[in-house]
Amino acid sequence: MMIWKIFVAFFIPGIVGYGGGPASIPLVENEVVDRFGWMSVSEFSEMLAMANTLPGPIATKMAGFIGYQQAGVLGAVVGVFATVAPSLILMILLLSLLSKFKHSPKVKKMTNLIRPAIAVLLGLMAFQFFKTSYETSGIFQMSFLIAASFLLLEKVKVHPAFVILGSLIYGAIFLGGS
Repeated sequence: MMIWKIFVAFFIPGIVGYGGGPASIPLVENEVVDRFGWMSVSEFSEMLAMANTLPGPIATKMAGFIGYQQAGVLGAVVGVFATVAPSLILMILLLSLLSKFKHSPKVKKMTNLIRPAIAVLLGLMAFQFFKTSYETSGIFQMSFLIAASFLLLEKVKVHPAFVILGSLIYGAIFLGGS
């Protein structure tokens, strides 16, 4: 029964919490504090503050913590799954619908119009990464990492995961104090 309650406590905010994790915080609080009484407002505030210090989506961190607190590892898994399930279900439905009509001229036109917007957004994100890298590490470090990554990916054909891992290690060793 507790597993079902955990699922409900995080599935409902996942459905109605339009706007992502921060928008679902009051909904989760309502479920956890008011409806099920698993925490006091003070405990919820402390858990939220702790969850905000960790990397990653806030909603899944809250679900994992509260689920684990209530029912151990299974509770954490169910809580996290319940948090992402609404988005997962919607994506599957929309992708199956898109796949069904992929040969439609309207769908082709829509995807052709979306591609440039995605390219611009990715370009802006890359620019922000370069700008932050330049401001925090300097031109030499940034240029070295760009050149090394390009050579490893394009010329040596190293898997991207290893390039990322190598960059992380390089950053930890040479840029840790930057």
